[in-house]
Amino acid sequence: MALVYRPVMQLSGILLSLLGWVLSCLTTYLPQWKNLNLELNELEIWTMGLWQACVVQEEGGTQCKDFDSFLALPPELRISRILMFFSNGSGLLGLLLSGFGLDCLKIGGRQQDQKKRLLLFGGMLFWISGITAIVPVSWVAHSTVQEFWDENIPDIVPRWDLGEALFVGWLAGFCLILGGSLLNCTICSTEVHPSSVHYAVAEQQDQCRHLETETRP
Repeated sequence: MALVYRPVMQLSGILLSLLGWVLSCLTTYLPQWKNLNLELNELEIWTMGLWQACVVQEEGGTQCKDFDSFLALPPELRISRILMFFSNGSGLLGLLLSGFGLDCLKIGGRQQDQKKRLLLFGGMLFWISGITAIVPVSWVAHSTVQEFWDENIPDIVPRWDLGEALFVGWLAGFCLILGGSLLNCTICSTEVHPSSVHYAVAEQQDQCRHLETETRP
């Protein structure tokens, strides 16, 4: 059973990690980290990301402006940039390492110990990538919720709301952590060598032949 399930778990883990890495890269550049809908002008929706702020008009036009200075950003956005870059880099490195450690890859088939180490390091990098993707989106969401319910801010002042990119980031972190866990679980599973499988089949065939000779009249 391990001979069958190990490649399936490894393939599932690498695909989930790949999906999480793509979503993490998408989260980094999406401008919908925060949304702002002005009650005085409902035809416009303001959005803010890590790199730019945009105005989405009801007619379909979108105008975006990049942030002029990195130091002028709020602390959560500055740290989020660094963490998201680190998440994307560690996820890419995890894909490269774990890809060379897959059982279905014929390269290095005789070096099983090294392939297990590659899978282990790849799974750990996916964990790091997932955590560093969840932390910034959770921090931005926490600060946005605090500002939204801040009683010191007058009610007439517009308040930012959670954007769609935060939910994409949470999904990315979950996929990366789950994919890394699947890869590391395959390392702990017992490996069945093809020689033992052929031996078991041959022994079963000999037993069947012996039973046939005994039942003959």
